[in-house]
Amino acid sequence: MRAMVVTDWCEPKDMQLVELPDPTPGPGQVTIDVRASACNFFDILMAQGKYQIRPPVPFSPGGEVAGVVRAVGHDVASVAPGDRVFVILRWGGYASVVLAAATEVHRMPEGMPFEHAAGFGVVYLTSYLGLVNRANLRTGETLLIHAAAGGVGLSAVQIGRALGARVLATAGSERKRAVAREHGAEAAFDYRNPDWVDRVKEATGGRGADVIYDPVGGETFELSTKCIAFAGRLLVVGFASGRIPSIQANRILLKNISVVGVALGGFQRQAPELVTQAMRALFDLYERGAIRPVISATFRLAEAAAALEEIASRRSVGKVLLIP
Repeated sequence: MRAMVVTDWCEPKDMQLVELPDPTPGPGQVTIDVRASACNFFDILMAQGKYQIRPPVPFSPGGEVAGVVRAVGHDVASVAPGDRVFVILRWGGYASVVLAAATEVHRMPEGMPFEHAAGFGVVYLTSYLGLVNRANLRTGETLLIHAAAGGVGLSAVQIGRALGARVLATAGSERKRAVAREHGAEAAFDYRNPDWVDRVKEATGGRGADVIYDPVGGETFELSTKCIAFAGRLLVVGFASGRIPSIQANRILLKNISVVGVALGGFQRQAPELVTQAMRALFDLYERGAIRPVISATFRLAEAAAALEEIASRRSVGKVLLIP
C-alpha cells in the first residue's frame, strides 16, 4: 500500500509518499481498498501538530475515505468483502488501503459515487448534528452560515434549506457567494466587509439570525454576536481563521443567546446512537436529492500537499479529494 506520511510535525508540503505493508484486519476490523479520500482543514492542523488530536508519528492524515471492503475480521458481520462503503477515521485516510473499526464503516446508499461518499461523512454529520441536535433549528427560522462555500459550510446550506429554514450566507468571493445561493442561500454577503452585520440585520427586519453556524472563529464570531436574534443559537464549529475567539458573558446574558459547541468526535465517543440516527436521516435526504456533495477538485495521492493548499488558500468550493 501507498500512504502520505507525516514523520514529524510539519507543513503539508513536507509529507512523504511511502510504501507500507498491507494491513490485515483483526477482530472487529475491516480493510478497505480506497477509491477516494477527502481533505479537510483539520488535516493541515493535524500535520502541524496544532489540532486537538495529536497522533503518534509517523501517521497519515485523512479522516474520510470511500472504497471497497477487501477483508474483514473473523467476527465482523456488518459488512463483507466487495461491499461499497465509506468510513470516518481519526486519521490514516491518505492511503491506498485503510484499516478501520467495523463500527466506523457505513455501506454507501445505492447509486452514490465514491467521490460523493468520501466527501459525505464528516461535513454532513457535523452540520446535521449541529443544526438539529444542538441548535434545534426549526422550519421558518433564519440560519446564517459563514464560509458557506467550503465543505462544511455548503453542507450546512443544503441541510438548512432541506429543513425548511431561511438561509443567509457569507463568503469571501463573488464566485463562492454564487455557489452558496445556487445551493439554497437566499442571500450571500462578503464577510471581508464588516457591513455584512448590517446586511444581516436588514435581511431580517432588524431581528437578526436565529441560528448562526460558524466554522471560522476570530472576528467573524465576534461580529456574529451583533446580528444574532434574541434567544439565538451561535454554533461554534471550528476556527478556520486561525484565531480562537472569546466572548463577554454579558452579551450572552443581554440577548439570552446560547453559544453551542459542535464537534463530531464528541458525538462519536459519547452518543454514537445519535450519529447513527443522523446518518439515516442524511441518507434519506441524499436519496431524495435534497443534499449533494460538491467536489471542486481532485488530486492524486502524491499531490496531497497541493490538495491541502487548495483548502488553505481558500480557493476550494465544497470538497477536495485525493484519488489513490
